[in-house]
Amino acid sequence: MNDLNTELSDLRLGERLRILRERAGLSQRALAKRANVTNATISLVEADKMNPSVGALRRILDGIPVSLSEFFAFEPEPEQVIFYQASDLPEIGKGKLSLKRIGNSQFGRAMTILHERYEPGADTGRVMYRHEGEEGGIVISGRIEITVGEERRILGPGDGYYFDSRKPHRFRQVGPEPCVIVSACTPPTF
Repeated sequence: MNDLNTELSDLRLGERLRILRERAGLSQRALAKRANVTNATISLVEADKMNPSVGALRRILDGIPVSLSEFFAFEPEPEQVIFYQASDLPEIGKGKLSLKRIGNSQFGRAMTILHERYEPGADTGRVMYRHEGEEGGIVISGRIEITVGEERRILGPGDGYYFDSRKPHRFRQVGPEPCVIVSACTPPTF
């Protein structure tokens, strides 16, 4: 049997929508306009932070266009690329936080690998993240304050971390220079 992460039933609704939208050559903004929904709605659905009603999903899919049955039957081919140029890494961060992911899709993958760059003052936010899985990383340059549950530590070049991602966690850049981290997370959640 295939790894659970490669089964069709495990393909998140948001990931499925993103793949179909990109294959149709549409930006989030263009799909939102066609579907008569906000750009934020498309963004939240693709990030799996919003579960649309059947009616709202149908309206979004009409903008691609694809039927509900085609949407749920869709099974993309897992990405087969082995090597990636820096310019090929998709940017999934925003503002002062750059998150460059290895691979365009998480479908069929057991982990996410990120090149993270925190500009001075960058912070993942006062509300701490928590999600299924484990994550770890190594600081390449700069300094970062990492809070996991009640524990807090400032890490510098060569220092690393590894924790259960179900614990609330936060990353905050400290010091005058940007912080660069290479990290991995399993199962893929970014």
